[in-house]
Amino acid sequence: MKLLSVASEIFPLIKTGGLADVVGALPLALAKEDVATRTLIPGYPSVMARIGKGKKLHHYDSLFGEAATLISAKVGDLDLIILDCPPFFGRAGGPYDDMAGNGWPDNWRRFAALSRAGADIAAGLLKGWLPDVVHAHDWQAAMTLAYMRFGAAHAVPKVVTIHNLAFQGRFDAAIFDALGLPPEAWGMDGVEYYGGTGFLKAGLVSADAITTVSPTYAQEIRSTADGMGLDGLLVGRGDRLHGILNGIDTAAWTPATDPLLVKSFSSRALSGRSANRRHIERSFGLDKDDSPLFIVVSRLTWQKGMDMLVDALDHLVALGGKLAVLGSGDHPLEGAFLAAAERYRGRVGVHIGYDEPLSHVMQAGGDAILIPSRFEPCGLTQLYALRYGCVPVVARVGGLADTVIDANEAALGAGVATGIQFAPPGPVGLKRAIERAVILYADKPSWASMQRAGMAADFSWNKSAARYAALYKSLMP
Repeated sequence: MKLLSVASEIFPLIKTGGLADVVGALPLALAKEDVATRTLIPGYPSVMARIGKGKKLHHYDSLFGEAATLISAKVGDLDLIILDCPPFFGRAGGPYDDMAGNGWPDNWRRFAALSRAGADIAAGLLKGWLPDVVHAHDWQAAMTLAYMRFGAAHAVPKVVTIHNLAFQGRFDAAIFDALGLPPEAWGMDGVEYYGGTGFLKAGLVSADAITTVSPTYAQEIRSTADGMGLDGLLVGRGDRLHGILNGIDTAAWTPATDPLLVKSFSSRALSGRSANRRHIERSFGLDKDDSPLFIVVSRLTWQKGMDMLVDALDHLVALGGKLAVLGSGDHPLEGAFLAAAERYRGRVGVHIGYDEPLSHVMQAGGDAILIPSRFEPCGLTQLYALRYGCVPVVARVGGLADTVIDANEAALGAGVATGIQFAPPGPVGLKRAIERAVILYADKPSWASMQRAGMAADFSWNKSAARYAALYKSLMP
């Protein structure tokens, strides 16, 4: 089966979050299911620097007003099609934001161009290669399905994945005329969304199948509380909505062989984690002692519950814990964590930004990872933590609820507990969860049992890739 995947980022070329990890890992797992994936991504500077010249596939004299070229390239086992358009993608800053953190004002045009190219490929633009199925990821690629539906590729099966419903690609109604869609595409059954233009909404109504990244999140987004204005649509299309849990790249995340670690280890030799712990303490200026070391590897945002953690920091330190934070996000939250690091020198350390090698060491040396998210479609950091013997302390939402087994008395007695859950998300529940973690940490046999149970869990892509492959086949004629 030939699959065209369309996405705005892919690991290891460009990454802002879990979307890139999924888009980069899923094709490799699908190959075992006899699905050959080509992934269309924008030609950001980091992408173009990595691929070199590549092979020219097609040239647009004008794609939304700019010259653009489709280039094929291989990076490892990834088969890529790059949309090289420097005016749209060859910019300093991030994939979606400028250097000051503000969204690019022409994001609608940039990602409409990506989607238009995806639909053209689905319609046979590339000589000798036609996809059997097209899979678009999040709002940046969702318009691919609208262009297919209202164009020549309407019969090709279409799948869209919601990685986070909070990001929808909503723009002014005035851009519709510039999108190049027929008049009938404007309306409730098209791209119109509360009087404006909705990129994700257009993909959802155009898709033959909708997936999201965990079973619990697939249920949550059908509710008014978590549907972000799209709950009615998702309820109406419920027969096409599938919750398929994300996996992780177990080749890149294996503590016994990870080259980024200070010292490797396994579930049978957990003592190797201590060298990684000491590295964290040195890197973050934390006291060298045996008190519980909590970590955070996250975007510092309201969604991730980071404001709740700021409120709980006094309590965490009073309980004898210490905290290492790696991440970036909302400037007030960054400032609050930095202020806490000044207030609690030796007990709280903060690195603003992202550092892939350091994130591996933190999972390998931290005792517990704090993930107090208000909502979490799937989450990957808790899966990495489980793999590395770092006990997750999580809100019972979305994929966190699906992947972490709470350390209640029955689960501890059966030896299957892997972490600590709390509900509902909130500062009181978070503080109680931290207290539970500190108490359990003092019970060394129980803590080691949770670590080993988490490390034994299978969160590879194998099962999920099989479900995706079965879904694709069910859509084909």
